Amino acid sequence: MIQVARDGFTLAMRIDRAADAAAPWIVLSNSLAADHRMWDAQIPLLTRTHNVLRYDTRGHGASGVPKGPYSFADLVADAVAVMDHHGIAKAVFIGLSLGGMTGLGMALAHPDRLSALICCDARADAPPPYVQGWRDRIAAIEKGGMDAIASGTIERWLGAAFRAQHPEIAGQLAETIRTTPVEGYRGCAAALMALDYRKDLPKIAMPCLFIVGADDLAAPPDAMRDMAQAVTGAEFVMLPAAAHIANVENAVAFDGAIADFLARLK
Repeated sequence: MIQVARDGFTLAMRIDRAADAAAPWIVLSNSLAADHRMWDAQIPLLTRTHNVLRYDTRGHGASGVPKGPYSFADLVADAVAVMDHHGIAKAVFIGLSLGGMTGLGMALAHPDRLSALICCDARADAPPPYVQGWRDRIAAIEKGGMDAIASGTIERWLGAAFRAQHPEIAGQLAETIRTTPVEGYRGCAAALMALDYRKDLPKIAMPCLFIVGADDLAAPPDAMRDMAQAVTGAEFVMLPAAAHIANVENAVAFDGAIADFLARLK
């Protein structure tokens, strides 16, 4: 892992390179309460054609935990900083959930830095029930720590059948949830509660793919379809047999969707 200095903390990242050193770049951004390892299944595919930079969002994984609350402006600035550190002028940005929303912020604030956006299992707004859900989870972790929400979170992330068939994967993700620093979770949750990108989506003018699991309750497919329709020329793919962490639960279909999209960018 490479550590990059920010304002009083560091961001951790790793590079997985293609055989061709001159290959274009992909930047991967993780979900809340996950880290860069959530993308492990995609690395063999992506490195066939791209160099890949994946980083741990502030407050997560091996990155530092600055005092919150955080904003999406902070998270977008972090993404720009890791690209700058490696001299990456432009990249395809792939993010899921919190990472997907960070990608929307990148596309709006720094369109010159992205060649395309793949936004997965994310939202673009924060209606009152969504905000209340985050308040409830924050209250729970303030009383009982991350253990208080680990079981409920993994049940939203992965379907029951997948959890039963792949207990080792579910267990690893659950451990990542439990070991996420409370301050990092709470800081990023503050950004989610202030989410307000929906009205600006028509301003995005780059190739975009929106992907969602058909069983995702956290980022409902209808909401993501609406997001895709708001971006001129954007594509929308709904993956069967997948809930919120669709790239893990249905990696084959997820990889197929992004491979097709990336091939059309050439």
